[in-house]
Amino acid sequence: MYIDLGAEKILAAERGSQKIAVEIKSFIQNSPISEFHTALGQFINYRTILAEQDPDRVLYLAVPRDTYSSFFSLKLIQSIVVENRLKLIVYRPEHEVISQWIS
Repeated sequence: MYIDLGAEKILAAERGSQKIAVEIKSFIQNSPISEFHTALGQFINYRTILAEQDPDRVLYLAVPRDTYSSFFSLKLIQSIVVENRLKLIVYRPEHEVISQWIS
């Protein structure tokens, strides 16, 4: 399956000895809930594909720190994150650094 994310990316990497894949989202559109629905659907699809093609690799969803602080702090979004077992990376786009890993 070919994945074309345009300006956003899915990367294969390692975190210590753990093999990971990271779906990077920018959340720059006007509707964070719409972007979240898209990201969630893609995350579930990618996780399913990885389970078949590379079962040792763990998928993370990377979101900007500002989006995490505002949108991902909503109780409904937190419930969806837990229910769907999303693993998150919170990043600072202005410095291109990871500020938090949430499993």
